[in-house]
Amino acid sequence: MPLLSADPAAFPAEPPSDPRDPVAIAAHDWAAFSTLDEMADHWSRPGWSDGSRAYYWMLAFPDEPELIALALRCQEALEPLGLDPVPADGLHITLTRVGTPDTVTPAQLESLVRDAESMLPTAFYLQAMPLAGSRGAVRLSLGPWEPLLRLHAALVEATQATGLVSKKPTAVFRPHLSLAYNNRQRAAAPVVNAVASLRSLPPVEVPITAVQLVELRRAGREYQWDVLKSLPLT
Repeated sequence: MPLLSADPAAFPAEPPSDPRDPVAIAAHDWAAFSTLDEMADHWSRPGWSDGSRAYYWMLAFPDEPELIALALRCQEALEPLGLDPVPADGLHITLTRVGTPDTVTPAQLESLVRDAESMLPTAFYLQAMPLAGSRGAVRLSLGPWEPLLRLHAALVEATQATGLVSKKPTAVFRPHLSLAYNNRQRAAAPVVNAVASLRSLPPVEVPITAVQLVELRRAGREYQWDVLKSLPLT
């Protein structure tokens, strides 16, 4: 399993004590989120304005009814906070950025897919676990991290083999699944308290059987994408 390292730009900055243990991961995520004083506007990210596009590897879940039901239940409870909920067909785990359409050629994308196909790990299961969050979002913890780290490392290796540069190494990858984005600067306490009331909901098991190369775009206060290639994990 790839080694993890601390990164002040990541959230949480420190990795969990045991990336193989879903309970330890969930507790670590909550410890970081529950001590926040302030939340930031997710949509004020530099270089990612409305209409921006980029190629990413991600995991999408349009056909996972239990996960969608959990997301909707949490979003309904959080509605009074005025967050921007992720649509049911927009639930995803972002893995790694490939580049933008003006810097990555179609030939490079084709080469990337070929390289990735030969490096991908086998299919696996994840638990989408008790709710926590970050500075800019409310999100589900995921566990165990180990298979996600292997997948991320393979995609980074394939990206580099194509002559492209991955924005973040696997060492600072912090897997999560966002349910709602924070859309203004605010005190964190009301959000933390609302999330705390939902942490007793049982986890949902999610099969990971394919990874998608997508062209992701920001559309207002929402992410949309077109799948360029879906590669099975066999």
